[in-house]
Amino acid sequence: MTLSNYTKEFKYNMQLAYPIILGMIGHTVVSIVDNVMVGKLGPTELAAVSLGNSFVFIAMSLGIGFSTAITPLIAEADGKKSIEEGRSVFHHGLYLCTILGIVLFALIYFCKPLIAYMGQSDEVVTMAKPYLDIVGFSLIPLIVFQAYKQFADGLSETKYSMWATILGNVVNVVINYFLIYGIWIFPKMGIVGAAIGTIASRFVMLGFMHYMMNLKTKFHPYFKGFTLKEIKKEINIKIIRLGTPSAMQMLFEVVLFTAGIWLCGIIGVTSQAANQVALSIASLTFMFAMGLSVAAMIRVGNQKGKSDFITLRRVALSIFLLAILLEIVFALLFVVFHEVIPTLFIKNNDVINMVANMEVVTIAANLLLVAAVFQISDGIQVVVLGALRGLQDVKVPMYMTFVAYWLIGFPISYYLGLYTELKAVGVWIGLLAGLSAAALFLYLRFNYLTKRLITNH
Repeated sequence: MTLSNYTKEFKYNMQLAYPIILGMIGHTVVSIVDNVMVGKLGPTELAAVSLGNSFVFIAMSLGIGFSTAITPLIAEADGKKSIEEGRSVFHHGLYLCTILGIVLFALIYFCKPLIAYMGQSDEVVTMAKPYLDIVGFSLIPLIVFQAYKQFADGLSETKYSMWATILGNVVNVVINYFLIYGIWIFPKMGIVGAAIGTIASRFVMLGFMHYMMNLKTKFHPYFKGFTLKEIKKEINIKIIRLGTPSAMQMLFEVVLFTAGIWLCGIIGVTSQAANQVALSIASLTFMFAMGLSVAAMIRVGNQKGKSDFITLRRVALSIFLLAILLEIVFALLFVVFHEVIPTLFIKNNDVINMVANMEVVTIAANLLLVAAVFQISDGIQVVVLGALRGLQDVKVPMYMTFVAYWLIGFPISYYLGLYTELKAVGVWIGLLAGLSAAALFLYLRFNYLTKRLITNH
């Protein structure tokens, strides 16, 4: 095939992906704003929020990873033009995500005493506990929202979740402003106010998503006749078999990056700060690849439903190519501006901390050079993973990512970070190695499966 066979798909790929990208970027930006608003209260409050969120983030990765099972099943049903099959997947997915949200909240609630053993001060732990209760409970509406989102994504309707996320973010910031600082008639609640903003925004997202989807005629057949009597064990098992490996794969990656933060913390304060700077920028550009990953999952699922495996492979490869081109652009920007970007995160007029700030800038600049290559590997692995989810191939990729992240990436990060002069840069070289191995393994898996499908069809 000529290059034009792939590039002609770029426009539709971006039409599917851009609402997801914008929603994710909005969520990332608001998370940064949250930290800034809480940070003005003081370092203890910021540390308490960070501690609480570390628990919630791991639970959230399990919930979001599990919910991704809904999208390829819906996309396949849509490819077959089977509303009944899609309706069944949606209802069972909604049922399972509701139960999972409740279970994850219960786990956080009962595991809460563990935060006292994480080397934090008593003041931070005391402050984090009520915050953790509220934000933990917000996982229930969030995971139910994910069921709606993944269902809509599977029908190629990606804009609804974008608008829901943007609205939720606005609600979060407004409530934070009034309740964190006690503006106007509202009480000053500190980080508990931030937690209330989070839970309110997630209920708003869920309510908005249901309301807007219910207005569109296309969704009406899928909303009809939901009863617990129609829930069938075999459909639940099918979704669980797809969702559990996806949840574990996402967990492996999230915990790897959490371990990277931990390693940089052991190396020193400036390394930890530099790691946070570089990670914030890398996370922002990663959202583009994440959006394309969802597009790959949808389009591959559609073609699987149609049993058109030649088109399936062409469409997937076009998304891989688009992701690589985008990540190369970001990589070049990282190289060109690697010394400038870190200066945006420090106070230039801070005389007292000038030496430490300059050290943070120097380390972060070096990390961004690693991140330039890191971007390409990370982009490839996530879009290929999306395509494999579209094929409903999740178990083997789960093992592949475990090997790549924890048998290749983490040992390299650990050794180079703690036992060589590379320090924080060594930690990131390990992350790069893990992501590159994952990209290679997953692509080889996709290549093997699609060629076999074409040959056997």
